[in-house]
Order: sequence, then C-alpha cells, then structure tokens
Amino acid sequence: MGTTRVGVARSDALGLMAVPVVTLPRARAIEELGHLATEYDAIEFVCGLPLSLDGSDTASTLDARQFAIELSAATGVAVRLVDERLTTVAAQHALHDATHSTKSGRAMIDQVAATIVLDSALNAERAGNTLGETVGES
Repeated sequence: MGTTRVGVARSDALGLMAVPVVTLPRARAIEELGHLATEYDAIEFVCGLPLSLDGSDTASTLDARQFAIELSAATGVAVRLVDERLTTVAAQHALHDATHSTKSGRAMIDQVAATIVLDSALNAERAGNTLGETVGES
C-alpha cells in the first residue's frame, strides 16, 4: 500500500492463484477499487500492511489501516490487512531481468507486490490459516 500508487491483483474464482491487474493512483484508489470489486464480484479485499522490520506499527501502518476502513465503508466489502514486509523487494527481484521504463517499472513492481501479498493470503487460507486482521463488513 503506497502513498502514491496502489498495486492491484485478483484471484481466480477458486482462489488458487493471484494475478496482477492494474496500478491505481492512490487519490482515486477507493473509487476505482469499488468498480473493480463490482466487475470481479469481490468477496474480500486483501491489502498489504506496511509494518517495520521488527513488526511494529509505523505512520504507514496507520495510513493503511485508515485506508482499509474507508475502503470497506465505501464498498461494503471486508478488507483483510496482511503483512507486506519485503514484498516490494521480492517484486523488484522478480522483475530484475524485465526491461521497463522507470515509471512503468514502478507501476509493475506495485502490481507484482500486490500479487505476492494476495498469493501469500491465498496459500495460508488453503493451508487452513487466515493471515492478517479483518476490517469492516464480513
């Protein structure tokens, strides 16, 4: 969850795999996510929770929680916040050999990071665990 951009991924109907969708400007993210939720019949949003490396909250953590509250209120869809530590680094490594301009590269990194967060939540759920904390409607 960035302050400038929000990477978006979705899962297939069976929740087996996550795929990148789009990168949205943060200023329009809630409105656009509402449209995407309708388009894809979303039952839950999974948002990255930016914790510090030691697991403590930061200003970005509080911002992400507020975003989740606003997103759930605007859409009526629950939001699950999942630890996103090091997902941007993992996304950068995954795209290391790709040739992207700086601007499109950042947008792609955001989408891949979103895919990593969603994939970790889906994998945990298949293993009988639920990652993170849920905000809003259920």
